[in-house]
Amino acid sequence: MLAAGAAGVLTGCAQADEGAGVGRATPPVRTIPFELYTHCGIDEARIGSTYFEAETPLSDGSGNPPEGWGNPTQRGTMTLKSETEAVFTDDAGHEVKFRARPGATAVKHVCA
Repeated sequence: MLAAGAAGVLTGCAQADEGAGVGRATPPVRTIPFELYTHCGIDEARIGSTYFEAETPLSDGSGNPPEGWGNPTQRGTMTLKSETEAVFTDDAGHEVKFRARPGATAVKHVCA
C-alpha cells in the first residue's frame, strides 16, 4: 500500500476532473495546474489514472533534473491534447511532451 501511495507522489500531482472526456470521441483540450516530479530527472507523469512517459526524457546525466529545473518538483501546467498526448509547460519556459503508456498500472521505476 505504501508503494502505491509513493507511486502517485513520484509521478506528479494534478487536480483534474478524472472523468472529463470519458465517452467522447475527441475529448476537449484542457490545461490543468500540475506539479511535475523531477527529482530523478523528467521521465514520467501520472495524470488521473493514466501513466505517461516523456517523449524525450531529461536528466543531468547523474539521475537528477537538468540545470534550471526545480528539485524535487517543478510547478507548471499540463495540457491534455488528447487521451494519449500531454504537454507540460512552466513559467521558466520548459516544455516536455508526454505520451500515454497503454496498459500501464504503475511507474516504470521508483526513484531512490
